[in-house]
Amino acid sequence: MPPPTWTKAGYAYEQVRRRIMAGALESGQTLPLGQLTEEFGVSMTPMREALRRLDAEGLVVIDVHRNARVAALSAEEAVHLFELREKLDPMAASLAAERRSKADSEHIRATLDRMQPLEDEHDLDALAAHRDFHRAVYRASRNPLLIETLEGLWDKADRYRQLGIASLRDDEDDRARVHREHTAIAEAVIGGDAETAEQEMLAHVRGSLGRRAIGVLDPATERDKS
Repeated sequence: MPPPTWTKAGYAYEQVRRRIMAGALESGQTLPLGQLTEEFGVSMTPMREALRRLDAEGLVVIDVHRNARVAALSAEEAVHLFELREKLDPMAASLAAERRSKADSEHIRATLDRMQPLEDEHDLDALAAHRDFHRAVYRASRNPLLIETLEGLWDKADRYRQLGIASLRDDEDDRARVHREHTAIAEAVIGGDAETAEQEMLAHVRGSLGRRAIGVLDPATERDKS
C-alpha cells in the first residue's frame, strides 16, 4: 500500500521505475499490470497515470491497446542523448560558473562529497548521488528551461548509464578518472571559471557512461562517433 504522504499514482510510478532501473523488469518485457496493481494496492486508474509519466520519460512504451512494456534500449537513442548532452551539459556548467551563489557552491561541494563509485549498475543509491551532483550544477545555471531539458535527458539516459557501468564494473582506473573529472568540474564552477567549467564538463560527457553504452549496443556506431 502507498505510504500516507504519497499519491497512489506517485507510488505506482516510483515502484515501477525502481523495478525497471533495478533490472527486475527487463528491456522489452510486457508489464503484468494486474499483478502490479494488486501488489501495490492501487487501482488501474493511478497505474495508468504512472505509466503515462514513465512513457513520457522514455522508460515505458504504451501501445494502441493500452498495453505497456519496458522500452527497449537502442544505439540510435543513445547517440541522440549523447549529442544533446555534449552540447547542453557544458553550457550548464559554464553558466553555473558565472551565476552560482554561495548556497549553490556549498550544495555542489556537499553533493560531490556524497558521491560513491559507480561499481554496480543496480546500485540505485550511488546512481542517485551521481545525479544529485549534476543536478546541483544544472540548477546553479539559473536557466529554468535548460535545467528542465537536462533533467528530462537524465531520466531517459539512466538505463544507458547502467549499461555503461556494467561494461566497466572492474575498471578502477576509470572510476578514478570520473572522480577527478567531477572534482575538476566542481572546482571550476565554484571558482567562477566558466571556460574551464565548460571544458571539464565536455571532457566528462565525452567519456561518460552514456557514451560507452553506444559502443556496447552497436560497436560500429561508436566507431563512427570517434
